[in-house]
Amino acid sequence: MSAVREAWTDERLDDLANRVDRGFDRVDAKFVEVETRMERGFDRVDAELRTLRGEINERCEGIDRRFDAMQRTMIVGFASIVASVFGGFAAVAAGHLL
Repeated sequence: MSAVREAWTDERLDDLANRVDRGFDRVDAKFVEVETRMERGFDRVDAELRTLRGEINERCEGIDRRFDAMQRTMIVGFASIVASVFGGFAAVAAGHLL
């Protein structure tokens, strides 16, 4: 087992400080690299979300048009049924009056 030194020289302390600084410099550089990669990834995700949002909006507009067409068809159908019912009542009423 090695003996533990009790005294640290200024030179050894400076060397340790330099090694710690170099280590932090490497960590800082790695963080910059990771942040850059994350930003590129977020940019890609944002672009995909914009594309997806556009596709969803197109489909929703198509669904809205179909619902509007169905609503018009139902209104015309309802009006036709009401007219037929009133016509039937009028025919019955006219038959009873004769």
